[in-house]
Amino acid sequence: MTSFQREASLRRGLADSTDRLYLRPLGLTEGEAAEAAIAAGHAVRLAGAARGFSLADLYLRKADGRILAVTATPAGLRDWAADEGLTEKIEAWLARLSMPRPDFAGLAMDRPQIMGVVNVTPDSFSDGGDFLKPYSAIRQAKALAGAGASILDIGGESTRPGSVDVSAAEEQARVVPVIRALAGEGAAISIDSRRAAVMAAALDAGAGIVNDVTALTGDPDSLDLVAARQAPTILMHMRGTPQTMQNDPDYRFAPLDIYDYLEARVEACLATGLPLSHIAIDPGIGFGKKVQHNLQLLSHLALFHGLGCPVLLGVSRKGFIGKLSRGEEPKRRVPGSLAAALEGVRQGVQMIRVHDVDETRQAFAVAQAMAG
Repeated sequence: MTSFQREASLRRGLADSTDRLYLRPLGLTEGEAAEAAIAAGHAVRLAGAARGFSLADLYLRKADGRILAVTATPAGLRDWAADEGLTEKIEAWLARLSMPRPDFAGLAMDRPQIMGVVNVTPDSFSDGGDFLKPYSAIRQAKALAGAGASILDIGGESTRPGSVDVSAAEEQARVVPVIRALAGEGAAISIDSRRAAVMAAALDAGAGIVNDVTALTGDPDSLDLVAARQAPTILMHMRGTPQTMQNDPDYRFAPLDIYDYLEARVEACLATGLPLSHIAIDPGIGFGKKVQHNLQLLSHLALFHGLGCPVLLGVSRKGFIGKLSRGEEPKRRVPGSLAAALEGVRQGVQMIRVHDVDETRQAFAVAQAMAG
């Protein structure tokens, strides 16, 4: 079990050369208030958007597993870092947190984009069987695009806890006709798959994004494939497999553990030739996490901007919502999904993966208007 200790303030000798260092933006503002604070030097811009942070949690992970945490202003962090010889590390973190995100698959990343879910499966946890026939999946996808989805995520295999694997041939047969029919309709298309053969067929049919729940570890050919195709790719964290991921998952501290994993996967992509502009990450809410892990991740989403690439959040109708409420079935978890999605947007998440596009778009419109 990790020992977690919060310090009252920054002090000399808090860090040493073996520590892993992380920054979690806090004191978030957006719109006119953010721009005024940034102009006055009281806040740092977050991910190049009209959003800023005036505080940050500094986490120091010690070699013995302990985690020290302390809250400070960016100016305070810089002063402390100068005294400790850590200026380069702090400035690198602040630069990654603040730098503008380039367009991802042609979509602007300075505002939240909605990804609509279309599961062409008989057994997905929320809508399994609803859109198994190609014509019904195509109709649903067009409806989601009309409601405001700028990305359509097409999947042919359920990865819910305990799901049964399907063959690559079956998965491909489910998704390719749908993608081919939707190509050129206006929305970007992503293929939700962990198999290189399915990714390749989907890209050939008109998909523009690869969305892999295994972060390109589930198939030995997938990393080389996306690099060769230069395909914008979303790397998600999942502990284990769909069959094993909920078997008592455990972490030292979920946000930092998952950050480290995703950082390694981003570096693997870069080493293979996929540029940072073509990479997004997803902390994988619900995939190998208990309720407390999901809540830790939701409260630490801004941490993941330190990876320097767009962040996708998928919370729609997830099981933890029912566990925190009254055990509602998936299709009755829309209010909880909206609450979690709005928290993601508040923390600067660039893409939200949802089943209920119209409701999400409406919630975003009101929240953005209130923020100015």
